Amino acid sequence: MLLREWASVWARIYRSFGRAGVRGPEDGAPLMVLPGFLATDHTTLGLQKALAAAGYRVTGWSLGLNKGVAADTLERIVAGIEAFGGGRPVILVGWSLGGIFAREAAKLRPDLVAKVVTLGSPFSGDRRNNNVWRLYELVAGHPVDDPPIASDPAVKPPVPTLAIWSRRDGIVAVCAARGEEGERDAELELDCTHMGFGLSGRAYPRIVEAIRTFP
Repeated sequence: MLLREWASVWARIYRSFGRAGVRGPEDGAPLMVLPGFLATDHTTLGLQKALAAAGYRVTGWSLGLNKGVAADTLERIVAGIEAFGGGRPVILVGWSLGGIFAREAAKLRPDLVAKVVTLGSPFSGDRRNNNVWRLYELVAGHPVDDPPIASDPAVKPPVPTLAIWSRRDGIVAVCAARGEEGERDAELELDCTHMGFGLSGRAYPRIVEAIRTFP
């Protein structure tokens, strides 16, 4: 499954080409997509375009390569949410590690967030319930279970929270991405790979529909 994940990236790399930035109708509900570990706004460009085509006013997180959490990461994300929303609550859609960042940002400033949707994010249980925790520690420079933020990622933010997961995920364990009762308001199974959440044109319509109908 892990080998299929990396193969799927190269098969869909063309979706990362194009202009990054705000897109979609100006009066659309504001939505921010947060990329996964070692991904950028260009990596999620296909998903951003699909959401913009569905009527959302969409942006990436504008913080470059996601190299793990640093002491000021959440502060910078919150500042970006506030600036982008312009007084309107923002929908946060976080892929993998980006979903954990979305949950944590919503805990800090729930007044700025309309809802949080996570895509294959390992927020529940043991933080080693994934296939990249060793790489994460190497790149981020701290133990995966001792990041420079105090909050437990399993604690639900005080906003509507949907966890989307897949049995075909070859990077994050199902139990970690689905979560337990009380850790999210709802969960939804999607048939795609972990990389497919951000890169698969077949997954985009289901993700758009889930965001639109939740809560």
